[in-house]
Amino acid sequence: MPMVQVDLRRELFEEKGTAISQAIHAGLIEGLDMPADRRDLVLVRITMVHMFPVDAKRAMYTALVRHLEAAGVRHDDILVCVVEVGFEDWYSGAPIDDDTLAGQR
Repeated sequence: MPMVQVDLRRELFEEKGTAISQAIHAGLIEGLDMPADRRDLVLVRITMVHMFPVDAKRAMYTALVRHLEAAGVRHDDILVCVVEVGFEDWYSGAPIDDDTLAGQR
């Protein structure tokens, strides 16, 4: 199932958020032949540096599902999306100077 992110002004969300969500869901079902049986979808998007091996990510998925199930979320309703970026794509709050920039080259 694809992960969809929609950004709306608060006023538009309050006025039409449910209708927009239902329209997007219907379009995915119709266009991609997706099953329509997810009840309360929980989307978890994790952005992290590309440094973890596949086995570590699988262990993280297993742990996330176990903890979410303990919180009352069905495993069928969980979708996790990992977005991996390079170290140069992060800023941690440290001052930026020529030495910091040289370390990123």
